[in-house]
Amino acid sequence: MSTPPAPRGAWTGDVRALLALEWRRERRAPQVLPTMVLFSIGVFVLFRFGLQDGRVDGPLAAGVLLVTTLLAALLGIGRLWAAEEDEGGLDAFRLTPASASALVAAKALALWSFLLVLHLVAVPAFAFLLLRDGLDVGALPTVAGALVLCDLGIAVTGALVGSIAAAARSRELLVPLMAVPLLIPLIALASEALSPVLTSPQDVVEGRWWTALALYDGVFLLVSWAVSDGIVED
Repeated sequence: MSTPPAPRGAWTGDVRALLALEWRRERRAPQVLPTMVLFSIGVFVLFRFGLQDGRVDGPLAAGVLLVTTLLAALLGIGRLWAAEEDEGGLDAFRLTPASASALVAAKALALWSFLLVLHLVAVPAFAFLLLRDGLDVGALPTVAGALVLCDLGIAVTGALVGSIAAAARSRELLVPLMAVPLLIPLIALASEALSPVLTSPQDVVEGRWWTALALYDGVFLLVSWAVSDGIVED
């Protein structure tokens, strides 16, 4: 039985409280961030020694960075929802008056923040280990903007997929099977937005890719908002 919609102020308070809980869990027993950071650095090291000249630029550089981000995010999605199911948090949440959409929104914000922190470490490591001519300081705003939009899309889609797979026995298998097909267009769009600034010399950045990224994020934000209550309650 679904709970009635909460007032906006109460909903926002629920999201903030749940987001704070996610960060308290991570500070008390770090699992998500260390796993994502170590995985990403490990992948960059593998590419550094696996590629013929150990350096990339342009579309290949964007692809390496974004696919690594996607795979690291899949690890984070599984761990975020595993805590709810393994510790009985999801059953306890269903007994509260909080909206289920608040839980999904908090998970999305938590994953988004984890991905942003990941990139504070991963992008310098990527530039040092793999980027052919390093990362120009003037390109940082463009790289940061593309990654913020990409991370938002991954976080929203991942929170939705995680809520669907949370109660399944084969959660670790379902999350990548559902998330990867949904995120392929996002990774392709983000790669097109990032490639020009990772090319030497830099190409002109086309605004249409940024618009498409923002539209993708908006669509999945609306979808998550519309269906999250029914998914979590069931």
